[in-house]
Amino acid sequence: MQAKSWLEAFEQLENYTFNHPSKTKKVLFIDEFPWMATPRSKFLMAFENFWNTFATKQKKLVVVICGSAASYMIQKIINNKGGLHNRISQHIRLAPFNLNETKRFLSSKQIKYVAFDILKLYMAIGGIPYYLDKVQRGKSVAQNIDTLCFEKDGFLKDEFYRLFVSLFDNSERHIRIVKTLAKKRKGITCKELIAASGISNGGDLSLKLEELIESGFVSIHIFRDHKKQNALYRLSDEYSLFYLKFIENNKNHGAGTWLKFSTSRSYSSWSGFSFESLCLKHIGQLKNGLGIAAVHTTSSSWFNAKAQIDVLIERADNTINICEMKFSETPYTITKSYHKELLNKKQQFLMETKTRKNIQITMVTTYGVKENSYSLAMVDSTIKIEALFIED
Repeated sequence: MQAKSWLEAFEQLENYTFNHPSKTKKVLFIDEFPWMATPRSKFLMAFENFWNTFATKQKKLVVVICGSAASYMIQKIINNKGGLHNRISQHIRLAPFNLNETKRFLSSKQIKYVAFDILKLYMAIGGIPYYLDKVQRGKSVAQNIDTLCFEKDGFLKDEFYRLFVSLFDNSERHIRIVKTLAKKRKGITCKELIAASGISNGGDLSLKLEELIESGFVSIHIFRDHKKQNALYRLSDEYSLFYLKFIENNKNHGAGTWLKFSTSRSYSSWSGFSFESLCLKHIGQLKNGLGIAAVHTTSSSWFNAKAQIDVLIERADNTINICEMKFSETPYTITKSYHKELLNKKQQFLMETKTRKNIQITMVTTYGVKENSYSLAMVDSTIKIEALFIED
């Protein structure tokens, strides 16, 4: 019998479940929950009633709900103040693929790129399976980026605004935060974000940031002293960064667009910061690359007025690794000026923290570090991109 309301529909589900006992668990899976729970549908109220009066009493019933509308899922489910308050037993965040998973996914499509090319593809569109599924076999990475991002009917040419509208209610402020962070690639504090974005401090900003963090667009990097005001917010979604840097003002340029950009100065700047962001998502792989997977560690950032360190890996064996990430088409060369910069970072960190631990400089690069007097004097260990592809 067709139900006339969601309350009646859930009552029918209760009756069906009760009248069909089973020795194994039943799973109720509700996909795209937010699209059914429109304000006039009373779906959420009916589901709350079903959960509290029936489902919680069933030992062999598992209820799974999911939804791509991040605002709704966070405000109405995770932070629910009504009938679903504190009812979630498991919160599952579906994260994008890492580099290892991306390589395996492409291989399943018979696309065999070398590590460096997978890295460049990832830096442009990230590890979103839906995007990676659009990559075509037989085309180079540059050709695929042209097809997806710069040709007239490119799948990712106009994805940015569609994405935010579909995920967030009143997405204008989310976009403003994202655009502000895109201009501050090293990350900024909450106080700096307020000043730069023009969004006043308060519950609305906190909620928008929480939604962006939960959805994987923004990452928060804890300062070594754990002072909340020193935490850095960074835009960590690869596609958003790529769109705002290259696509938005260069649509419909067609074949060859990305090859042209890849020789520009803006490409050099973007690739360096994008590689840093990618490495920050692969801390477990960095630990493996250092041979300290079994050692207890904490990772954090650190900065003062004269120096900034994006990744500190502080180890239980009385050692701290200062990690420097550098993207290069060839083995990276430590110059006199960069040697001076590294030395300053190390000295500033030692002076301000007064740590007694051993300090080691670790270079994370694409093809290693070219040996010269500066590298021999400063670099304690190196990690190449192959390490980033190891399964964590």
